[in-house]
Amino acid sequence: MNATWETLADRLRDEVQEYGGLLQLFEEQQACIFRRDADRLLQLVDAFDLAARNAEQARLQREACTSAFAVGCGRSAAATLRSLLPLCEDAARPLLEALINEVNVLIHRLRRIAHQNHLLLAHTVDLQQSLLREFYPGVFTQTYSAGGRTSITAAAPLPSYHAAG
Repeated sequence: MNATWETLADRLRDEVQEYGGLLQLFEEQQACIFRRDADRLLQLVDAFDLAARNAEQARLQREACTSAFAVGCGRSAAATLRSLLPLCEDAARPLLEALINEVNVLIHRLRRIAHQNHLLLAHTVDLQQSLLREFYPGVFTQTYSAGGRTSITAAAPLPSYHAAG
């Protein structure tokens, strides 16, 4: 059973590492938003895709390991990790509890910063659309969907300006 709880601890560490990397990307994204660094924001898209896939893979591996541990202990494969802690050695429980708590804290932080970044990006798009409507008042049409969402479309191509001289 030592190897099983150790493997479970390893899977939790992997999950913490992947969520930490994803959190770092969200923090970098937020810094890019504040710096108005659109080029770097676009570069981060592929990094986000890879980090999200890696985090998902780490979570699935941890869940599979948890199920295997539970079944090996005569419990349901759907048992939660916390419910399995009493089945672990006394010395292993604090480590596993700390790792579980760290995963939960990281998930909470990821959700919070993802929401913040979403709001910042949405505000940026709204501001840009507002500026474009100010500069080109007759070009854009705002419509509302049945669900109350707004949509802005360009009725004509934007005029181009050329520098004089």
